[in-house]
Amino acid sequence: MRIRYLCGALGLALIGWGCLLLSRQPQPWRIIVWLGGALVVHDGFIAPLVIAVAALTAAAGLRLRGVPRAALIVAGSLTAIALPPLLRPGAAANATALPLDYLRNWLLTMAAIIVLTLGYEGTRALLRRARRKP
Repeated sequence: MRIRYLCGALGLALIGWGCLLLSRQPQPWRIIVWLGGALVVHDGFIAPLVIAVAALTAAAGLRLRGVPRAALIVAGSLTAIALPPLLRPGAAANATALPLDYLRNWLLTMAAIIVLTLGYEGTRALLRRARRKP
């Protein structure tokens, strides 16, 4: 029980520190809007999408647990982080501000998540099958 109170106190102290740092920013409303947008994207898009995919796979008789669910969460989180540069129309006013091909890099990251997840699950299935055979 003491650890719970210690973690709670630490969390409140970190919230206070964050609020102090936020109050020292020249335009704190921009950060507040960004954090609010992140909350809306997560609670309004990512979480329902993960739940819907889990429900659809369960209805199809598949179990979406562990690594596949974690892969969905990671892909959704990375998508939420990548949305601002992905949705930015045209080239940046300052070429050094957003110098990379963010769409290509996001697609490569999503492909890597899919390949790694399928590879892990495939290897796991093969090992499971090998254990069953005498």
